[in-house]
Amino acid sequence: MEKQRCNLQENIAGLSKEYSVGGRPGRLLLLKAHSSPVHEQEEEGIRKEAPSRSRSRSAMASLWHISVIVLVLLGGSDANPAAPPHLDKKPLQTFRPYNIAHRGANGEIPEETSAAYLRAIEEGADFIETDILASKDGHLICFHDVTLDATTNIAEHAEFAGRKRTYEVEGANMTGWFVVDFTLSELKSLRVNQRFKFRDEQYNGKYKIITFDEYILIALYADRVVGIYPEIKSPIFINQQVKWTDGKKFEDKFVDTLLKYGYKGEYMSENWLKLPLFIQSFAPTSLIYISKMINSPKLFLIDDTTVRTQDTNQSYSEITSNGYLSFIRKYVIGIGPWKDTIVPPENKHYLGPPTDLVARAHALNLQVHPYTFRNENSYLHFDFHQDPYAEYEYWLSEIGVDGLFTDFTGSLHKYQEWTTPYQKQEKKDHGH
Repeated sequence: MEKQRCNLQENIAGLSKEYSVGGRPGRLLLLKAHSSPVHEQEEEGIRKEAPSRSRSRSAMASLWHISVIVLVLLGGSDANPAAPPHLDKKPLQTFRPYNIAHRGANGEIPEETSAAYLRAIEEGADFIETDILASKDGHLICFHDVTLDATTNIAEHAEFAGRKRTYEVEGANMTGWFVVDFTLSELKSLRVNQRFKFRDEQYNGKYKIITFDEYILIALYADRVVGIYPEIKSPIFINQQVKWTDGKKFEDKFVDTLLKYGYKGEYMSENWLKLPLFIQSFAPTSLIYISKMINSPKLFLIDDTTVRTQDTNQSYSEITSNGYLSFIRKYVIGIGPWKDTIVPPENKHYLGPPTDLVARAHALNLQVHPYTFRNENSYLHFDFHQDPYAEYEYWLSEIGVDGLFTDFTGSLHKYQEWTTPYQKQEKKDHGH
């Protein structure tokens, strides 16, 4: 138990260091603490290093709030030192479609980093979404690609120059620096960069890869109830390459981590509302397998209809049939389709006629959470006239989906506050 406490302290200390280097500060905790000369010195250091656009917010708040987490964890119950204190938190909103922060606020800050998730919470995310992979030594981390090439500075690390490999991943050969070939310690030596060159790159090289545990702690210690939305990423490949000494599979370790922090319960149950969780995967066999271990709600991700599943080799055209949806609904409460699978484009730039996928899913009582919504013009169909709010209006009002994966949490939150404000619902709930 003492070792677990030390590990948790190291996790949070890592987050504190990262977020103090110049990230966008967020209001992480409801807990109160007093400043100290040490904190004041740290704040001064942040002011010197942080970009001018973020100086208007109190970086100090994040630092001592995160420091308080360490004290809470170290002074917590031996039975569950990871459990947050029971605070009166603003509940998860459930009256409008969910704002799902795709890899955090990655339109602004490098994806799947502590700062990206803190920023997404600050901007109003209902759920923070992540992808879970495993390191060579079996640690679960938050990272999207099976290779490190696109979003880290690994190419600058001479010590790793000879570690490129070629593997078959989901039916195709890939060459690069693979996550599964590096220990957690090695992965922590890297820094994450913005995926797209046309996005703000001022935060490149400032944040580390984080673990599944660290990601969960960010949600647990937010000052309101924030859900998590982890994906079981490339499970066939991970199980081929990473072996655990206890004989467990990747999916077992994934579920063990969730249960350790108290995540369980069916959709809208009392426990789910306290610790909201959606589990997602493109691999139906993984979702079916874990359904025996955890009753939390699951969503089946759906790609382009021409693509085939990584585990069952079925086309997503078959997957979207009534027969298959009727089968998979025994294990999931919803689907997460690519936008173009719901509304195929015409001439690449214009919206075509919508399919009946959403209507058929809703008829089977399945939620629909499409991906991915991005504000940049290159991702907006010409029908929306370069206006991301027009795209939100179309998908929420006309197509009628139940949640959106967005790279820009703040803009979706603004749109929803304009159209279905939280304050209005609070008054309704209290009979005003």
